[in-house]
Amino acid sequence: RLQLDDWLLPLPAQQSGRQLIEEHQRADVLRASGFEPRHRVLLSGPPGNGKTSFAEAIAEGLGLPFYVVRYDALIGSYLGETNARLRKLFDYVRTTPSVLFFDEFDAIGKERGDTHETGEIKRVVSFLLMQLDQLPSYVILVAATNHGELLDRAVWRRFQMRLAMPAPHRKEITVFLDRVFSDWPSAPKLSPAKVAAKLGMVSYAEALDFCQNVRRRQILGLGEISVDESLRAELDLWSARVTPEGLNAERSDEAASEADPTA
Repeated sequence: RLQLDDWLLPLPAQQSGRQLIEEHQRADVLRASGFEPRHRVLLSGPPGNGKTSFAEAIAEGLGLPFYVVRYDALIGSYLGETNARLRKLFDYVRTTPSVLFFDEFDAIGKERGDTHETGEIKRVVSFLLMQLDQLPSYVILVAATNHGELLDRAVWRRFQMRLAMPAPHRKEITVFLDRVFSDWPSAPKLSPAKVAAKLGMVSYAEALDFCQNVRRRQILGLGEISVDESLRAELDLWSARVTPEGLNAERSDEAASEADPTA
């Protein structure tokens, strides 16, 4: 139910999202001059920074059904099965104006020149390109990827809007925390700026998870735990969390131990 302005998106993404909504709200004006509203959007950037939220906000702003593609139901193990399911998917969404969201789009839009990929994925990409070209403008397709470099160049070219969704800076996390704290029954004494400094480089999703953990701890305290006590406890736990960098380092140590039996 959140609108586009409720999210802390990069300015280009905010402006492009507003323009996309306006183009579809006034599509008749564009068509009278021989233009169609843009309807294929590609979002690229690290996880947890608003790609899914952007797609949801577009659907909410236009009052359209929001469909999310499930890859476990889409990708088949037999020759031609994935293409057949893709055809059913696109045939279905053509029946009504809607927003179709592909998360981790590189799973089916991979570079066809990759020598490590099979001929099947190349056929899937070629079929996907054809479906994108034939998609009517009243269906808005939003594709998101964490690895834009893996996408086929022809897939890139099919999208009329290509928006970067970068990781937020500390100042943006501070603004985000301030918004979250303002919705709590009582705000913590520690300022959002100091909390942001203690959290370090995080995504919006990670910052939201942290804030929700603070509230859960406070709620379960049944009035015996203040918001400040809950915040301090969660900050103490924060430094012990597992990060992707720490996980990679742990895997490197394991690999080194396997390679050197004396280690």
